[in-house]
Amino acid sequence: MIRKAKAVWHGTGRAGNGMLTTDSGVLANTPYSFRTRFETEKGTNPEELIAAAHAGCFTMALAFQLQGAGFTPTELTTEAAVSLEPEGQGFRIKSSALTLRAAVPNLDEATFNRLASDAEKNCPVSKVLNAAITLDAKLV
Repeated sequence: MIRKAKAVWHGTGRAGNGMLTTDSGVLANTPYSFRTRFETEKGTNPEELIAAAHAGCFTMALAFQLQGAGFTPTELTTEAAVSLEPEGQGFRIKSSALTLRAAVPNLDEATFNRLASDAEKNCPVSKVLNAAITLDAKLV
């Protein structure tokens, strides 16, 4: 399976701007720029997209873990907070902090923690990130 996205950029790093498009069409000429990345202009940025990918990947991985263990979640809500920090002359993604709130009937805390930890370690996006990954998981 191969998934594709395309970035088109015009101009310099600070004053320029670009568009992101995915094959699925979910992103179609979606604007991104220095201002959408480091300020508050409307648009997206790579770190936001990585956060969305990590939250979605982990949550789906956990749903499969729960299913395999015989549990059906009522709701799994995950937020990923990706941290971009200066490093040398550039930047690096230093961490992705996952915050999970899960409603899963008849699931004990120990099994929940084991399944959530396994999903965090084995989600493909976790495996590709060269960053510290933390997980704060709670049954509600």
